[in-house]
Amino acid sequence: MPETDVVVVGAGAAGLSLAHRLAGRVPGARTPSVVLVDAPPGPLRPPPRTWCFWEEGRGRFDAAVRADWGRVRVRPPAGGPLGGDIAPMRYKMIRSDDFAFLVSQHLADSPNVRRLEATVETVEDVEDGARVHVKDTDGGTRTLHARWVFDSRPPGSLPAARTTLLQHFHGWFVRTARPAFDPGTVDLMDFRTAQPGRGLSFGYVLPLGSHTALVEYTEFSPRTLTESGYESAVRQYADEVLQLGELRVLSTETGVIPMTDGAVPRRVGASVFRIGAAGGATRPATGYTFAGLQRQTRAVAAALRRGRRPVPPDPHSARSRAMDAVLLRALDGGRVDGPALFCRLFGQVPPGRLLRFLDGRTRLHEDLSIGLHTPVGPMLRSALDLFRLPRRPFD
Repeated sequence: MPETDVVVVGAGAAGLSLAHRLAGRVPGARTPSVVLVDAPPGPLRPPPRTWCFWEEGRGRFDAAVRADWGRVRVRPPAGGPLGGDIAPMRYKMIRSDDFAFLVSQHLADSPNVRRLEATVETVEDVEDGARVHVKDTDGGTRTLHARWVFDSRPPGSLPAARTTLLQHFHGWFVRTARPAFDPGTVDLMDFRTAQPGRGLSFGYVLPLGSHTALVEYTEFSPRTLTESGYESAVRQYADEVLQLGELRVLSTETGVIPMTDGAVPRRVGASVFRIGAAGGATRPATGYTFAGLQRQTRAVAAALRRGRRPVPPDPHSARSRAMDAVLLRALDGGRVDGPALFCRLFGQVPPGRLLRFLDGRTRLHEDLSIGLHTPVGPMLRSALDLFRLPRRPFD
């Protein structure tokens, strides 16, 4: 018999979210036993991250929200800014350390969740569940036998796809000598950056006050930059575009998010599943993941508490994925000008509706209406491409 109902591998956003939803007793529902396996300090633990999402009203993790905003803005290469109020939604920012602290407090009081610091070496299906082979911090090995395993670790390779771009970024948390930021407004995309030969680039500004902000340079392109390339790009954006003047860099963050129309497997064994970014929670056309993994882990936790087979759902609809595939193809093939496309959308569609669209929460007639604000001919030709292009591994 399995020694525990559930093993959750990885204590990042997805692993912590699932453990949080399974912690404690719910009247009238099952209380599964859970082991959360967290990698020891070192290269297997991700560095501190910033996660952003938007939602209406109070949310489950509001106690970890570092800042939130009621207005979003997009800046075209020339001309005035676009965007506006997104009420009743708020654009929210959570730092991974704050999220981990909040969830850890909750898990510490839970009688059915146990945490284990160890390195997972292999996961294998067995007749009545799965076995997770781990190495403890003292070098010893042990095996955990569970009915279900949910693995949130990044997979070793990307799925074969017709189109794969990388959203890669480097950002500075800065403090300026003079007031330089609007604390009530997020700059989602500032296209006053030098554009790459393939794909697009933009600045991203999350103000934490009039003197402090996260200032990032982001690219959607096939290849990442060098460390010096990122530093130069952020410096140019801060100095020449934003003209921040004297500033102090408090900390930095760097990341790479695959944007692909490849099919990400969520079930990798009879009792072994992937969740979070590893399980397809990332929205292919935007790179946003946090909201998707919350939908996914909520569904998994509900199934476990009801005694049902807990197959993680795809948090993005088939229609959303089809639209994303067309957009990625159009961007990668150079059929559309990325900055012009996004500026047109934010200039002609109310920003609140557009954010609901980007989160897959609009209806078919709204999707069609928004689609008419894109270059219809190039998008249709890109859609036709998808029927003849083979899926290839990402090299």
